[in-house]
Amino acid sequence: MSQQIALFLVFLQGGSPLGMLIPMVLVFVLFYFLIIVPQRKRQRAVDEMLNNLKPGDKVVTSGGLYGTIVSVREDKRTVQLKITENPVVRVEVARTAISGLQEVPEQKS
Repeated sequence: MSQQIALFLVFLQGGSPLGMLIPMVLVFVLFYFLIIVPQRKRQRAVDEMLNNLKPGDKVVTSGGLYGTIVSVREDKRTVQLKITENPVVRVEVARTAISGLQEVPEQKS
């Protein structure tokens, strides 16, 4: 077994183009599983959140506006947010500008 490992290491250290290709492939595979796969998972979660927006949801925009969704317009891919109660201020923003749902603060007992 150790003889096979030694032969493999000699093969990798040689000037063969295949010996130089193997480490590059290993680095690509490592990057794929450490960077690309988690990013795809996060993007799917964001897309799911944006597609499931409904009136009454409390959201935060990428610009820092906090508001409650009043209406969702499918044709324009926008939502209307109510920012304040008195006077009523409503803003229309693109769905893609919504960065997330507001977190509900935990109440202390």
